This record gives sequence, structure tokens and C-alpha cells, in this order.
Amino acid sequence: MNSLIIAGLAAVLYIVAYHTYGRFLGRKIFKVDPAAKCPSEMHDDGIDFVATDKTVLFGHHFTSIAGTGPIVGPAIAIIWGWVPALIWILVGSIFMGAVHDFGSMMISLRHEGRTIGDIAGTIINPRVKSLFMLIIFFALWLVIAIFGVVIAAVFSIFPQSVIPVWLQLPIAIWLGFMVYKKGKSHITYGIAATILMYATIVIGAWFPVHLPDIGNLSSVGIWVIALLIYAYTASTLPVTVLLQPRDYINAFQLCIAMGLLLLGIVVTHPPMVAPATNLGAAGAPSLFPILFITVACGAISGFHCLVSSGTSSKQCDQETSAQPISYGGMLLEGMLAVIVIIACGAGIGLGLEKDGTFFTGAEAFNQQYASWSAAGGLSAKIDAFVTGAANMISGIGLPKSIILTLMGVFVASFAATTLDTATRLQRYIISEIAISSKVPILGKKHPATFIAVATALLLAFSSGGDAKGALSLWPLFGAVNQLLGGLALLVVTVWLARKKINIIFTAIPMVFMIIMTSWAMKINLVNFYSQSKWMLFVIGLVITILQLWMIIEGLLVLAQLRRK
Repeated sequence: MNSLIIAGLAAVLYIVAYHTYGRFLGRKIFKVDPAAKCPSEMHDDGIDFVATDKTVLFGHHFTSIAGTGPIVGPAIAIIWGWVPALIWILVGSIFMGAVHDFGSMMISLRHEGRTIGDIAGTIINPRVKSLFMLIIFFALWLVIAIFGVVIAAVFSIFPQSVIPVWLQLPIAIWLGFMVYKKGKSHITYGIAATILMYATIVIGAWFPVHLPDIGNLSSVGIWVIALLIYAYTASTLPVTVLLQPRDYINAFQLCIAMGLLLLGIVVTHPPMVAPATNLGAAGAPSLFPILFITVACGAISGFHCLVSSGTSSKQCDQETSAQPISYGGMLLEGMLAVIVIIACGAGIGLGLEKDGTFFTGAEAFNQQYASWSAAGGLSAKIDAFVTGAANMISGIGLPKSIILTLMGVFVASFAATTLDTATRLQRYIISEIAISSKVPILGKKHPATFIAVATALLLAFSSGGDAKGALSLWPLFGAVNQLLGGLALLVVTVWLARKKINIIFTAIPMVFMIIMTSWAMKINLVNFYSQSKWMLFVIGLVITILQLWMIIEGLLVLAQLRRK
């Protein structure tokens, strides 16, 4: 099939879904109230609770939830064929992921901007709060450590991206100062800041940065340390100083990058060279249930419930902004995932150079996706997307060196937004755990952030100076992340049941995600046990027990409410 038809149909479907299903959820299920006071107004502190224009907050929210997720997941899932991956992205994002994000944000707006883990104690019972907070802490611990390594790896793969990514910080601080201190237009100065950032991309293409190893400390290790220092600083500053303006720039960057990709699809309109279905890929696990934990961002991701209820709800100016920010943000991420499918399944067919040989068409795809192990590494996933994207964008006449730098900055910038947002979220979680445990000193901003960063640093360097220790837990990440999504939907479902609102629209996605993640976790535990990976086995078993306990507690409450 022609890639242009796929992109066009997906775009139309998302627009229709937003104005029909999204509007129905807002009016009939979550009952959005334009007159309701939001936490940003009730608890305004100028640091975390800040009422923000919805266009600015959309940029902050979207770049926080996106990261490399909608790139990495689809780039590996296409090995089973582009049709299964595309169906899951479309159906998942509209009926599961966007519902999950919208519900998580609305429930937080109605509970003073508290995180969904904290709210679970009020809606279900205090035991569930403790269980959920432990699962969230573990998930964020993985995210911070792993994304530090991911960005460091991107810097190694694309050294041209180093200067633009770091220079984006002073540009963002300048933008925040002009908008919030001087009262200037966020659109005018946002465009100016984006132009400045693109000027740094040209500089980065000319001057790539390669860090040397220092003793036992690899270049990746050096970058991980620098990135976690940045994450500590960014997550403790008021959101208006760095995070919001930096993410606003990234929102412009996203629009430009997606515009270039869509224009490239229009100009080159390559046919899909990936097989429609390929259930017998060499070394690949079963499509069910692994597809549903491989493609998370772009379909449904548990990390989104933490962003929606942890940061975005604290900055939302009014409830009517929740639908475009949370439901709309998830649909846009789904569209990005569709473009990644096209880049990997069609764009790569325009040309791939490997081991000195140039391949085109289906042969190019087969070379990149020769087996599950060949397509599974981080470098292979990013290379597949960047190669396909560069092939399509070059069709409009841009030099490939600039395109490669642009794509490298795009990937690294979005991963950085996930890193600093996850660090801020972990601070909230640690604070809530500390207060519940009656150790309030650890709940203060700097001690909580230090614990968040220090524990991630210990995990990253648990393997030595290469700082890749967190990657040993990567096999657990997909299942744990999706588990969060199912549990968040459980909390939202109980909340709706307490309000005597029809729960079917959250209950069906909840049941589906819990079944898929439990099934995937069982497969993982069997594999970890047979391979004597005892750390993974023990951690996975503990999380499974916590999950089952929380599900039982939630179902008992739902049964009690039904009897009443």
C-alpha cells in the first residue's frame, strides 16, 4: 500500500475521533466543568502549581509524554508486519491511550492536583495507595536511569546533536524570562527561540562533539552524569524558568519535524516495503501479548498517567483545556507513531547502505530487520527511523547532513524532556511516600530530588563505568510501564463507579491492558527463571504480587459499589 494513503487516513481518523469520541468523554463521562477551579489557581505557588496557557502547556505535556517512546516501540514492532502495528496504534490510541490520559488528568484536577498513586488511597483504600506508589517509584526509577543512558547513546550515535541540545537550555531560559517576566507574546518569542535553536542545528552539523573515555569512565558514563545533574537542576527550578519554555520550543520543533516528514511522504509517497504481516520473524517472540508491551507510547503508556496527574494537572488553567492537552496530545503521539511506521516500513525502502552495499525496496527492509536480535538494539531502532525519515525528507531537497542532525536533535530533545519530567515526578512520589511514612524531611524539594537522582545514578553505574547497568532491567520496563496503564485505568474506573457514571469506556481498556501485561509478565518470569536471571525474576515477581494485590482490592471495591 502507498504510504500517503496510510498517513492521510490516519490523520482523518484522529481528527474525527477527537471531535466525536473525545468530546463525548468530556461531556458525558468526565463531565468537564468550565467554571470549576483548577489546582493551579487554588494552590498557586509559582514553582509547581502555575496556571498556564493551554497552547504552552500542550507543548510541555506532549514533549514530556513522547520522548523516544513513539519512535522505539513502532520501530521494533514493525518486524511482525506493518498491519498489526498500525491497527494497535490506531485502536489503542483512540480507545485506550487517550481515554487513560484524559481520565488521569481529570481525576487529578478533581483532587487538588495530586498524583494518581496518591489519589488511589482516597478512591480505593490506603493499602492500594502504598502498593501503587511502590510500583510507580520503581517505574520512574527505571525511566530516569534508562533515559539517561538513551540520551547519552544518542549523543554517541549523533554527535552533531550535542551542541544544539545543550544550547537549547539558555535559549529556553531566555524565552521564559521574556514571556513570564517581561510579558511578551509566547507565540512570537516561541517562534524566535525556535529559529535560534535551528541555527544551532547548523552549528552542530559543522562541529560534532565526541567525548573521550576518562579512565574506567566511558563517554556514555560522562554524559549520564552530566544529564542527571541537569535533571536535578531542571526539576527543582520553577516550571516557568526552564521546563515549560524548553518544552514549548520542542513543541514547535515537533510541528516542524512532523511537517517535514509529512511533506516528504507527499513528495516521495514510497510504497510499504515491509510485509503486511510477518508472524514468523527469526527469533521474534509471539505477537500476542508482546506487541502490546512493545508499542506503548503511540498506543497507551502508563508513564502518561504520571505526567497527566503529576505535572500537567498542576498547570492546567481550566478543565476545558484537559481534552486538547491530554486526549489530543495522545492522538498526536499516535500520529507520530504512524509516521514512524511509514519511515521504517516505506522510507527505508528508498535506500539503505549496509556494509558498503546499497539496498533498496524490500531488500533494504530485510537487511535492517533480518532478525529480532538485529532489530532490537537501541541503535538499530533509531537508525531504522532516522534512515527512513532522512530518505523521505531529502526528497524535498534538504541536504542529508542537516536532516540527520535535525533528526538526532529531535530524538535527543524529546528524550531529555522525558528525563527531567520523570525526575520531577519522582520527586513528587518520594515526597508523598515520605509524608505518608512520617519522615517529612525527606519530602522536601532537594532531599526528594537527590534521592530520585542518586538512586538512578546507582542503577546506571551498577555495571561499572559504562553506565549501562539500567539496561539490565530493560526487559522488565515494557511490562511494568503498561502495567501502570492498566492500574491507572482501574483507579479511574473505581472513581467513575463511585460517581455512578457508566464505567464501560474505562473498564474495557482496563481489563485488556491488565490481561496483556499479566500475560507478558508471566512469559518474562518464565524466561528469567529458565535463564537464571535472578534479579530480574525477583523484581518481576514482587511487582506481579503488588499488581495482583492492587487488582483484587480494586475489584472488591467495584463489587461492593455494584451491590450498593
